[in-house]
Amino acid sequence: MIPKQTIDEIFEAAIIEDVVGEFVPLKKRGANFLGNCPFHNEKTPSFTVSPAKGIYKCFGCGKAGNSVNFIMEHEHYSYPEALKFLADKYNIEIEEEEQTDEQKVAANERESLYIVSNYAANYFKKQLHDSDEGKAIGLSYFIERGFREDTIEKFQLGYSPDEWTAFTDAAEKEGHNLSYLEKTGLTIVKGDKKFDRFKGRVMFPIHNLSGRVLGFGGRILKSDEKAAKYLNSPESEIYHKSKVLYGIYYAKKAITQEDNCYLVEGYTDVISLYQSGVENVVSSSGTSLTEGQIRLIKRFTPNITILYDGDAAGLKASFRGIDMILQEGMNVRVVLFPEGEDPDSYAKKHTTEELKEYITNHAEDFIRFKTSVLIGEVGDDPIKRAGLIKDIVSSIAVIPDQIKRSVYTKECSSLLDISEQALINETNKILRQSFSKKTSQPESIPDEAFFPLQEEEGSNNDETVHWEKDLMRLLISYGDKQIEIETVNEQEEKAIQQISIAQYIVVSIQNDGIKFDNPIYQEVLNYCVHQLNEGRVPLHNDFTQHENQQISQFAIDVFSSQHELSPNWSKHGVYPVTEEDLLSKAVFNTLYAFKLSKLTQSILENQEQLKTTTDIERYTELIKELLHLQKVKQQLADKLGRIILK
Repeated sequence: MIPKQTIDEIFEAAIIEDVVGEFVPLKKRGANFLGNCPFHNEKTPSFTVSPAKGIYKCFGCGKAGNSVNFIMEHEHYSYPEALKFLADKYNIEIEEEEQTDEQKVAANERESLYIVSNYAANYFKKQLHDSDEGKAIGLSYFIERGFREDTIEKFQLGYSPDEWTAFTDAAEKEGHNLSYLEKTGLTIVKGDKKFDRFKGRVMFPIHNLSGRVLGFGGRILKSDEKAAKYLNSPESEIYHKSKVLYGIYYAKKAITQEDNCYLVEGYTDVISLYQSGVENVVSSSGTSLTEGQIRLIKRFTPNITILYDGDAAGLKASFRGIDMILQEGMNVRVVLFPEGEDPDSYAKKHTTEELKEYITNHAEDFIRFKTSVLIGEVGDDPIKRAGLIKDIVSSIAVIPDQIKRSVYTKECSSLLDISEQALINETNKILRQSFSKKTSQPESIPDEAFFPLQEEEGSNNDETVHWEKDLMRLLISYGDKQIEIETVNEQEEKAIQQISIAQYIVVSIQNDGIKFDNPIYQEVLNYCVHQLNEGRVPLHNDFTQHENQQISQFAIDVFSSQHELSPNWSKHGVYPVTEEDLLSKAVFNTLYAFKLSKLTQSILENQEQLKTTTDIERYTELIKELLHLQKVKQQLADKLGRIILK
């Protein structure tokens, strides 16, 4: 765990324009910097970096954040990873808080496994390029597959010698512990014997999101009926097949930019497509697609396009994977290559433009694709046709979004020439069964729970929502500023006192026992209370750099303004009045308006209870409460200069 003092030091050192400028060309524009957004494609720059506020904001796609947020978003790092990235950039030493002995042992072991895996990747790479065997067998294979030297270098492709202990002997000679070689699966140990797992194979290192080697895939080149064509590293402390995608390290940026991820079957498919200019491509490495892999893609985009080879035999088995993608709320399209072709072979025979054009023109919605694959099997057989319809509906039923389900139901109705209502009934039946299994509730759940008949109007008080947000904006933006308020002591003597806006708002709300409807706003208020109790007024950086990412994001949105006053106005003798010039009035009016809206809510709730109560005593209490609320409401309205008509 990184101590807060170190986190604060990192934030202080991380200059926003310096951090962003490493990844985005920026041009000075007044007090800010401007550039093309790295998170979406745009021709006209709308990505703004504010050095004064320490934040960035894109007014095209809406992305906004601070230095740490930018590294998290751009490099897809976790919060601790982003902090460590910036600490390394600014030479800040991170002394993590004391770990238990067990934690230290686990951390050391994981790091040792990474070190061994990195050594192996470099060893295999050296064997490919420097040994006679590697060049004659491994390198010639990659060149025959059409891989350029720069591609071979980029993907760190390698070769494991066709000897029983060549790698293990070299690793031990370099001081690597045999137990770690065994735990990574690089070496197989049986009693007193030890031998290389990937003997005589070309090697494909598998990387995590930050580029560290987790494991390997190895392809045998000689004919051996007893040996598997492809062999992967076994599960280890650092390598979990179900959570890893081959090529994700190289593809993550392109996936984000294209807002789409191409999913293929093998290592060579990924490399060939990448070399051909289609960089947003990953592979499940020949294993069945898992929920962990799908969620990994979802971190970068909600859109997946699956590229299948021309052999339709294995397509039905892949439908389960498609259903899992749909269940995660993602959008799925499918491309089927011509018979006898796969992504690798097609990419080699065609130009980049032809490849991209084929994928674009042949991308099908999953419903149409699944229907076209299954329809040929059923013919005119009504029983098989009914089974086909149930199969299609079962895919629609896993989609969590009701609107998408409705759209796909219409599509299915048209394709299969069956009434939409029949499909809705079948979908609801599946959903009820699924719901009852999860909750142990009976299946007699109304259909509108799944296909709502009509969306009810929201019951939120729009006025309260507005004033809540505006009050939070003032608290975050100007909390440390001072305003003058009139106070009265026990002798009813009046005096003028200076107080911070944060203290004034917090005390005013606490004295009236008011709670915010929005939980994030309540968190902000609680944080302010804690800071004030500690004897300090929170500054705007405390909010934009808050460890709670929701608070941080809200504060950044508050400080992100597309339109700022030009400093050139003063040259012409024009001095526009800003909100900051009228802070006292803005704070008083917003606070009163917020309280007034909350009172109005309470009055409405009181009136609803009056309509339904049959208890005389309770009725009397409610009437007294209502009269009191009306009186307070009138007092607040007077302060705001409003007239209450009802």
